[in-house]
Amino acid sequence: QGLDIPNELFLALGLVSLVENLLVVAAILKNRNLRSPTYYFICCLAVSDMLVSISNLAEMLFVLLLEHGVLVMRPSIVRHMDNVIDMLICSSVVSSLSFLGVIAVDRYITIFYALRYHSIMTLQRAVVTMASVWLASTVSSTILITYYHSHTILLCLIGFFLFMLVLMLVLYIHM
Repeated sequence: QGLDIPNELFLALGLVSLVENLLVVAAILKNRNLRSPTYYFICCLAVSDMLVSISNLAEMLFVLLLEHGVLVMRPSIVRHMDNVIDMLICSSVVSSLSFLGVIAVDRYITIFYALRYHSIMTLQRAVVTMASVWLASTVSSTILITYYHSHTILLCLIGFFLFMLVLMLVLYIHM
């Protein structure tokens, strides 16, 4: 027995999440005072969360259209579409968690190396960090979706989540 969440509630939460994250991105892009690596990381987190919302909404819409017979497709195409949407969801979740870790490290540097922060966290390093997170998230989610039946891959994903959790806990407790 699983938890049965009404589709309307799921849709409403997805739309609220999408709007909230759009507001965060708009605020950062519009306000010149929010042009620093910290806010770029927050913007990337908001974009990641928007992608989670969009991917979940797309999957729910896809399933509803299939269930109601509005959309008719061969099972192989449905399976392929499901894999693509799952890869987007996985990539978005991995990048969201990664950006939470990056923000924790950035906050740590800000607090403990305040006088050297701008020489440590340059714009170039921030851009490399952001690009690395997006690339690693996409590659890892592609591998995960391709080899989802492998216990090793699932253990790596669980290990990644635990590592990020411990990293954030240690940094925030130390601060």
